[in-house]
Amino acid sequence: MRVPTMILLAIDTSGSGCYAAIHDSARDVTLGMAGEDIGRGHAERLMDFVDQALANAGIEMGAVERIAVTVGPGSFTGIRVGVAAARGLSLALGVPSVGISTLAAIAAGYRQSHPGNPVFVAVDAKRGEAYCQAFSADGAPRGEASVLSLDDAKAAALAAGGAIVGSAAVLLGSGDEGGANDAVAIEMVARLGALADPRADRPKPLYLRGPDAKPQAGFAIARA
Repeated sequence: MRVPTMILLAIDTSGSGCYAAIHDSARDVTLGMAGEDIGRGHAERLMDFVDQALANAGIEMGAVERIAVTVGPGSFTGIRVGVAAARGLSLALGVPSVGISTLAAIAAGYRQSHPGNPVFVAVDAKRGEAYCQAFSADGAPRGEASVLSLDDAKAAALAAGGAIVGSAAVLLGSGDEGGANDAVAIEMVARLGALADPRADRPKPLYLRGPDAKPQAGFAIARA
């Protein structure tokens, strides 16, 4: 697939971290980034990190031609902050914005060092559940993202085949292959953002369950 040539701003506030990066898709190079694991306070810190990423890249905000933002699953509050910022900047700059699934970004990060392998991403959602999605060897999603009980997630992972990655990998009995860290690489958000279709992938929160939802068996399709 041919990647459009552009300067792209990537934003990730889906977890405890708050990150921004400026990416040149023509050279597939991240020109500058900023951010840190802040736990809380994404709304107060995000724009400072955006400004810092721009300064590190030597780029003015007016040069940004697309915005990519993680839409979840992840922190309910963090996702809202990132999506709102992306929409606001998109409107102010007159450029398109796209939403990137955190599960897709985690899968892409794994495939970068393990090309040609299918991936089943399982992120610990607490309450005896996991956020899950399977991806083929070429990175295409196989079905929708869902929230599953750990037993159902284990069965889905076995049916999907391939590597199991993400913080719930150990809970599904796959050893420590996926590690316990679900940090999303901001460079992956940028790369996926360059490939996304602005007409189909407009940023909207991927809430697989609300912040006060009770545990449930089976899965729930994402809702905006």
